[in-house]
Amino acid sequence: MGQLNWWALVLQAGPVGKMVLAMLGGFSLFSWAIILQKLHFFYRMQRDSTRFQAVFQSKTNLSVIYAATKKFSYSPLAKLFATTYLTLREMLRQDAMTGEGKENGGSEKSRLFIADVESLHRTLQQVANSEVLLMEKYLIFLATTASVTPFIGLFGTVWGVMSAFQRIGYRGGASLAVVAPGISEALIATAAGLAAAIPAVIAYNYFVNRIKIVTNAMDQFVAELLSYAERGLIWRG
Repeated sequence: MGQLNWWALVLQAGPVGKMVLAMLGGFSLFSWAIILQKLHFFYRMQRDSTRFQAVFQSKTNLSVIYAATKKFSYSPLAKLFATTYLTLREMLRQDAMTGEGKENGGSEKSRLFIADVESLHRTLQQVANSEVLLMEKYLIFLATTASVTPFIGLFGTVWGVMSAFQRIGYRGGASLAVVAPGISEALIATAAGLAAAIPAVIAYNYFVNRIKIVTNAMDQFVAELLSYAERGLIWRG
């Protein structure tokens, strides 16, 4: 029994069948490009975040940690720390220049606790939201591919079956030679639709789960940074 020649089946398809297969091929090509790009992106993110956490937990000088964040450009945690460091440094600098932190018997730190932590929280939420949007980039195409390509394949299947019945009507008989071209066109359209949809569904669900994990890690890290800021620990070292 000979091997199935997919390319021959494609060439035997009619104009509509070829158009359907071309559309499915385009969806599949772009989907795989996105999948590979996202796999690389999340791999770099995981690697940089792990390395940054090792530096952060080393309890070293905070200016050293901030300098190290530039090496971990894919880590959202590094970006959150850098934002915290720069924001609080600017807040304290402004308070020191205006002297508002010492009014009413207060200190620069007490002003930071009372007035600036909520502002810092909003800033960190904006950074976290930007990171989520970056992680979600292009996922809509995977979702679209997963939902649309089976129906495009189904359209090709229906068209192939219609072509097969049309040939039967023209020839006045239902021999294998008459119906085979239409049936093969129908089946290859179904296979192409599933081949495009299945990887897209798997990849989409995988990436959505990764985004949830990273988002949860960012939320926990934001809470940790705010706790340090409230206790004044962010400026030790």
